[in-house]
Order: sequence, then structure tokens, then C-alpha cells
Amino acid sequence: MDSLSLLALGLALLALLVALAGIQLYASGRAQREALLDRLATAPGAGPVPAAGGGGPRRRRFDALDRRLRGTGLGRRLRLKLQATGLNVTVGEYAAYVLGAVAALWLIGSAVLAPFFGPLCGIVALWGGNAFLNWQRARRTERFIGQLPELARLIANGTAAGLAMRTALSMAAEEMDDPAGAELATVANQLAVGRSLEEALAELGDRLPSRELNVLVTTLILANRAGGTIVSSLRNLTTTLEERKETRREVRTMLAEINATAVTVPLLGLGALLMINGMSPGALGRVTGSPWGQLAMAVALGLYIVGFVVVRRFGRIDV
Repeated sequence: MDSLSLLALGLALLALLVALAGIQLYASGRAQREALLDRLATAPGAGPVPAAGGGGPRRRRFDALDRRLRGTGLGRRLRLKLQATGLNVTVGEYAAYVLGAVAALWLIGSAVLAPFFGPLCGIVALWGGNAFLNWQRARRTERFIGQLPELARLIANGTAAGLAMRTALSMAAEEMDDPAGAELATVANQLAVGRSLEEALAELGDRLPSRELNVLVTTLILANRAGGTIVSSLRNLTTTLEERKETRREVRTMLAEINATAVTVPLLGLGALLMINGMSPGALGRVTGSPWGQLAMAVALGLYIVGFVVVRRFGRIDV
């Protein structure tokens, strides 16, 4: 019995030591995972936010919320969109700011107009946050498209001088300004850690979707796979991109009035509501106090939304 007791005690101590070692390994792995996520979050477009005085990076806010969101599918999609916009904002900060805007607009709409408009103003705040990100990404994509002719020229000159494709991309990342420089630096960093050229360029096309960039990415991928006269192809592509750049500028100028109209129409409706409520305080509350009034207001808002979408559709021409 004494030997069996000693054996059981030894096995218990061994199990305890193994459990402690497992807990230590788990904690170490979790800390390494969080450190890796922090390093990935500080990539170009998602890095630490610079301080207001131009000094070093300031401490990020809402770290707990950021870690929770980054583990979800929505958080990962939002992080990719934030990287594409070039904003120095984390997923947690963006979510906190949007939720704060929803609460503020909900209260303002309920107090200024009527309680019926509180949830509608909250929905507008959610839509506005997503629309702001889409606008920022479109703006950055336009700037990137404007740099594509110079980018193609640099890559063509590098390959003509005998440099490999990866070296030419790294050289172009050093030579060009943002956003092309930052995006190419991301591609170069991905190539440095072992990713293939096709995967890195395909992810670049997903971050900044455009026809011009897709053509350049396809040209580089095909040249990397099959070889061939990449220098002449890139130089011909440079000329084509210059022509498309001028065409897009002309089309954007011609459609400026239509795009301004699409924004003006909903603002006129909001101004009319404020005017009615200012001339007769409480009028909107009395109108939306009955189901028929709420239905009529919902139909009117729906018509404004349809008009906005239709006018925006008229002003959207793919070149």
C-alpha cells in the first residue's frame, strides 16, 4: 500500500507539473499571438495613429474592443477596408466612433424633430460611416490610378535594366509617394516573408479595385509566369493608362453637376422638415404620432432615397 501511495503521489505531482507547463505554454502562445496581431494591425493603413503634434505614435484607444472585433469576420473585413482607405484608425476606434455618432444623432433627431426620427437618424449614422469609408477608399484608389503610369514606367525601366520583378517593385516602392509607395511597400514586405508574387499582387487588386490596376496586375502576373517582352508591354500600358487618366478626368468634370444634384435633393428634404418644425413647433411629433402619419413619412423618405439612388446611378459611368 505504501508503494502504491507513493506511486499515486508521484503521478499526481507529474500531472501537476505537466498541467503547469501546459498553462505556461498556452499563456506564452496567447501572448505571442496578441503581439503578432498588434504587429499586423500596425501595417500601412492600419498603423499606430500619429500624435497631433507630429511626434511619435500615440497610444491606441479601445484596445479591448479592437481585439474582440478583429477575431470576427466583420472585423476582418472592416480592417481590410480601413487599410484600403489609408486612415490611421483601428477597427475598435472606428466602431466606437460610429456607435457614438449613432447615439448622438439618435438623440438629436428625437429632440429636434420627433421621436419617430431617432432610429432613422441612427440608421443614417451607420450608413454615413460606411459611406465615408467607401468615399475614402474611392479617393485613395483615384490617387493610386493617377500614379499607375509612373508606376508602370518605373517597373519597365527596372526590368529593362536587368532587375528581377521583386526588386523592381521594391525600387518603385521607395521612389513613389503615397498611396502607391505604401501599397507597394506592403507588397514588398509580403514577398519578403515568402508570399508569392501572384498572391501579393492579387491582394493589392482586392484592396484597391479598379480596371487599370487589374490590367497592370494581370500583366505583371502573366509576365512573371511565362516571361516574354514585359518591357514593351509595360511601356504600351503606360501610354494607355495616360490616355485613360485624361478621359476619366473629363468624364468626372462633366458629371460634377449630376453628383451635386444627388446630394442637394435629400438636403432640401431635411431643410423642409426643419422649416416645418420651426414654423410650427411640435408639428412633426403630431404628424408621426399616428400610424398613417408614420406611413406617409416613411413613403416620403423612401421616395427621397429612391431619387438619390437614381440620380447617383445616372452620374456613374464606367470608363
